[in-house]
Amino acid sequence: MLNVGDSVPEFSLESGTGERVASSALLGSRWVIYFYPKDNTPGCTVETTEFGKVMGQLADRGVRVFGCSVGDVAAKKSFAESCEAADLPLLADPDHAVAEGFGVWGERKFAGREYMGIARTTFLVGADGLVKRVWAEVKPEGHAAEVVAATAS
Repeated sequence: MLNVGDSVPEFSLESGTGERVASSALLGSRWVIYFYPKDNTPGCTVETTEFGKVMGQLADRGVRVFGCSVGDVAAKKSFAESCEAADLPLLADPDHAVAEGFGVWGERKFAGREYMGIARTTFLVGADGLVKRVWAEVKPEGHAAEVVAATAS
C-alpha cells in the first residue's frame, strides 16, 4: 500500500459523470481518492452518500474527491445517482489496475469466504502528487467528515 510521501501511480480512468480523470491532470491541486469494495453494498452506499454531501466543503478548500472501485462506467453512474451524489466522480477500474497501483487490491475475507477485492482505503494527495495522508481499514460512517477535517490545513 502507498504510504505518506509516496508518489501516486499514473492513471487515467473514466468516471460515471462522463469525465476522464488522469493523475497527471491533477498535479497542482489537492485531491482525495477513496477506494471502496463494491457498488450498491451497505457500507459503500454510506461512504459514497457522505462524500457526496461534503463535496462542496472540499471544493471550497480546493480539494477534489473521487471514489474508485471495480466495475464499469454505467455501474458507477447508477450507483452515484442512487446515493444522491450524481456529481461525485466514481472512477471505473474494471481491471483493478489502479487499485493495484495504490496497493489496495488483494486477498480479502468476509463472511467466511476468501476472494480478491479492494481494501476500503482513502488517500489525500497533495498538489505535488505525493500522498499526504492514508486512512486504512476505513469505517464508512463518519469517514467523509474525517477527511474534511484533515483538509482544513
